[in-house]
Amino acid sequence: MNSAWIDLVGALAALLTTTAFFPQAIKTLRTRDISGLSLTMYTLLVTGVALWLLYGLFLGNWPLILANAVALVPQGLVMAMILRAQRSK
Repeated sequence: MNSAWIDLVGALAALLTTTAFFPQAIKTLRTRDISGLSLTMYTLLVTGVALWLLYGLFLGNWPLILANAVALVPQGLVMAMILRAQRSK
């Protein structure tokens, strides 16, 4: 297969998975409602994305680094809100 097509598929996958969490983060930040969110899921997700970022850094793969660094922002914000809410209980 042509490497340009492979790169395009990877770029589209990175774009979609990176931006997928922004709507949830925006909604959560606006409403402050975390009642339906799982700390366990966000812990696993943030840890996994952080490991993907580390893997990208080890490889020097900038698309992998950029996609995962950007993805950590909304995921980390939502996880911080969940943790803050649990501590205040």
